Amino acid sequence: MRKLAYIVSLAVLAVLSPLSPAIADAEKPAALVADGIPAVPDAMVATTRPYMEYRTAGFASWNPNDKSMLITTRFGNTAQLHQVAGPMMDRRQISFEAEPVSGSWSPKGDVLVVQKDTGGNEFFQIYTLKDGRLTLLSDGKSRNSANTWTKDGKWLAYTSTRRNGTDNDIYIVDPRDPASNRLVTEVKGGGWAVGGFAPDGKTAVVAEYLSVTKSNLYLLDIHTGAMTPIGDVKKDISYGGAQFAPDGQLWVTSDEGSDFQRLGILDTKTGKFTPKSREPKWDIQSFDIADDGSFLVYTINEAGAEKVKVMDLKTDGVRTVEGLPAGNTGGLEIAPWGTIGLTFTSARSAADAYSIDPKTLAVTRWTQSETGGLDVTQNVEPEFVEVKSFDGEPVSGFLYRPDPAKFPGKRPLIVNVHGGPESQFTPGFLGRTNYLLNELGIAVFYPNVRGSTGFGKRFVGLDNGPFLREDSVKDIGAFLDHFAKDASLDNGRVAVTGGSYGGYVCYASAIRYGTRLKGANCVVAISNFVTFLENTQSYRRDLRRVEYGDERDPKQRAKLLEISPLTAVDKFNIPLMVVTGANDPRVPASEADQIIAAVRAKGGTAWHLLGQDEGHGFAKKVNQDYQFWVGLLFWEQTLLKE
Repeated sequence: MRKLAYIVSLAVLAVLSPLSPAIADAEKPAALVADGIPAVPDAMVATTRPYMEYRTAGFASWNPNDKSMLITTRFGNTAQLHQVAGPMMDRRQISFEAEPVSGSWSPKGDVLVVQKDTGGNEFFQIYTLKDGRLTLLSDGKSRNSANTWTKDGKWLAYTSTRRNGTDNDIYIVDPRDPASNRLVTEVKGGGWAVGGFAPDGKTAVVAEYLSVTKSNLYLLDIHTGAMTPIGDVKKDISYGGAQFAPDGQLWVTSDEGSDFQRLGILDTKTGKFTPKSREPKWDIQSFDIADDGSFLVYTINEAGAEKVKVMDLKTDGVRTVEGLPAGNTGGLEIAPWGTIGLTFTSARSAADAYSIDPKTLAVTRWTQSETGGLDVTQNVEPEFVEVKSFDGEPVSGFLYRPDPAKFPGKRPLIVNVHGGPESQFTPGFLGRTNYLLNELGIAVFYPNVRGSTGFGKRFVGLDNGPFLREDSVKDIGAFLDHFAKDASLDNGRVAVTGGSYGGYVCYASAIRYGTRLKGANCVVAISNFVTFLENTQSYRRDLRRVEYGDERDPKQRAKLLEISPLTAVDKFNIPLMVVTGANDPRVPASEADQIIAAVRAKGGTAWHLLGQDEGHGFAKKVNQDYQFWVGLLFWEQTLLKE
């Protein structure tokens, strides 16, 4: 009876509606095109409304002048910058753009630099923000990324593709004087970024990202533009972060001599890495060093849950912050006066901004985001699931089960695959997805298939190239086999979803395991690896070739075509929903167009939701809400249908 509750609620709301005796339809946002999709009923909007109205707050920067916190949060349609004077005080909005905005204060606190794109195209421009007005610092055309400040706050280093649209050259600018903008050095490739400046501001450490398992570090002379490699760039080493301490030592995270990222000191002359973190397993995610050089703070990812640790740089002693429950962190930054700022989220807490006292390790909450009036402490915590895949390789993920007291019996299941593939699902606040769990009794599983980060460089390389690519799809089969034996899950009602690379796995799983699935909701997804590589933006094409394969090589091209979902579309026999951003620079909208046309040509069902003002995933609230409602309609007609 419980699985009928939602349908009954729609009928009741329709009868009670004063507008019409029939079910009224919700208004579709003007920028969305709903092709082959039924209208969303107003009753669905009303029923789900509390789950649509949660917010998040992300720590962005400290203001050295007044010790306030800069955060990003959304009061309207997009995330904007707000200032918080003290813990749990008002969030005062200071940016007012139609597009999402991010930014940081200079080390002096006298200028605020922000960046934003247009319609999700990721061609970010850099501005200063004052009195609600933006002043352009970049060229207004190319793709730009603000990297880091000099210690004195005079210069900002950033990268830009303005020279040829592909290579990520390095620039510096004094944001107070846009005319000071100058090119420091030209590079080749799209994976360059400035990690940090030396204390004297004359030298910077620059990272060249080539793949998730290979990156190089260089010393850059800011005056001449000359770059000197640090160590042997022929070695397969991945550096996750690099920052100079006040004493001039270069701290990095590196997997040299280990399967995981360790924190330590890199000798800039010899390239010798000396690890300082003592954890034998798991990746160091991020770190920051105090301005006075007395301590640093770092986070470590332990099987998807992050812990914050503080290291005394005089004694190398390490203490763990115990005041945060199991969850995930981001935006780590130490204020000039020593307080640590960060973002924290968990299954029962929307993302919010916090601070940590480095002496006492006391945790202070600065924001408490609204959650639509819902009691988030009632959200279910996930359970860790690990299985042996087809070749004996252990693969894992996190399963969210609905409350068995409220939803007895076997429950339907959605498998939700993350993108990347160089990424990892880590448990956090699920937002709208909590409606599926709490109100419809749908279980949701988030797998970390091979190729995911967080499990060592051996594991992350298990899917590299076209000839290993389908092994990650086979991992989904291993999970399906496991859950088929779970007495609390309904093996006859299973569906798949995923975004970006997870969207490819979504397509591929629908083809390989179609007889075991009820539907596939695939978001900004790759349908043909060859056309994807040919049409993705040039600044990222070579980086993707390292992961997926080189379509210019005849043997690799043939295999890329063979494993592409579009090639096997004749085997696509379950209902399909596709979500696309028209301005997506990563996975072009043409990837969706071609598979939708092919599925429909053979008489299959394919819904298509296109965001004309969106890119690689929907960023605007009105569009996100409607996407959820359309997805809910899709699950009603597939997963929940008798």
